[in-house]
Amino acid sequence: MSTENLPQSPEQPPRKPRVAVVFGGRSSEHGISVVTAGAVLSAIDRTKYDVLPIGITQDGRWALTADEPERMAIVDRKQPSVEQLAESSEGGVVLPVDPANREVVYSEPGSVPKALGEVDVVFPMLHGPYGEDGTLQGLLELSGVPYVGSGVLASAVGQDKDYMKRVFTSFGLKVGPYVVIRPREWERDESVARKKIIDFAGEHGWPLFVKPARAGSSFGITKVDDLSGLDEAIAVAQRHDPKIIVEALLRGREIECGVLEFEDGPRASVPAEIPPVQSHAFYDFEAKYIDSADGIVPAPLTEEQTAEVRRLAVEAFEAASCEGLVRADFFLTEDGEFVINEINTMPGFTPISMYPRMWQETGVSYPELVDRLVQAALRRSTGLR
Repeated sequence: MSTENLPQSPEQPPRKPRVAVVFGGRSSEHGISVVTAGAVLSAIDRTKYDVLPIGITQDGRWALTADEPERMAIVDRKQPSVEQLAESSEGGVVLPVDPANREVVYSEPGSVPKALGEVDVVFPMLHGPYGEDGTLQGLLELSGVPYVGSGVLASAVGQDKDYMKRVFTSFGLKVGPYVVIRPREWERDESVARKKIIDFAGEHGWPLFVKPARAGSSFGITKVDDLSGLDEAIAVAQRHDPKIIVEALLRGREIECGVLEFEDGPRASVPAEIPPVQSHAFYDFEAKYIDSADGIVPAPLTEEQTAEVRRLAVEAFEAASCEGLVRADFFLTEDGEFVINEINTMPGFTPISMYPRMWQETGVSYPELVDRLVQAALRRSTGLR
């Protein structure tokens, strides 16, 4: 029998890729993660992608949240939280652990679990431990779900300032003087561990910067001008991380540069300069996110200096085996040398964040930046690569 005259069923339009934007988390950077996710949710192209916002509460519960970016902002110096956005105080979102199944499920006590559909890529807008440090990346690798940003190793290296500096040094990148105090050293003999820092100060001078080794957004950092402030600075850092790093002051200019993965490999943005903040001892959390200290984009550098810092930023990206994106932070010392301070594998995406500002000046708009990151993640497979 001929089928020529039979009615034809209309072709189904292709399904849009589904992006799960995951944010919040258990680290001290929870609120900034929510702010960052709000900016991404506002910018992502809804005609091109379906979006599923998933928040992780401060106690680790994965919550289905409202898709309302306007509620995800700092208001009256107060940071937002996932708890404020969660659709339920008890319900939980469960990612698949079977690579053959990408369907996300939502369940509440006493209710039948509800399928939320498949997820094609995760955009993890998490900062700090339990999200930016390779832990979430490992879960997504097990699940076989592609994700934006660096893999397990690069994320872990990018979170730990100690091993980050070791990697950079092994690849010939210059880092500033530092000393690390590990938890066992402190537990074994506090006086010996403290003397290690005092000896470091004797060699490199005051002031020193005492930091948590595995935190970001300048949380827990203290500029210590003399011995009298050391114990309090150590206590502040240890509230964020039992492992601390102490860095010598590098006199010079603070220069940042963004790296973004294109189809042909990583490229660097125009650099930015973070000028001294008169109302703050250094570029701390309050200066970054509350008082909106303004960076200079592009940085007033010579052509040779601009080319050099862009080259070094890409070298740092490659040295740590990064993917997707990185913000690389440098000091331009008084003798004209670039010293790398650190990289951030998931830099802030708030409206005042330097990473998107640098790319905007380079010619990549905020929506295009988000799109490029999602597309780069969709091109990559999970697993060894």
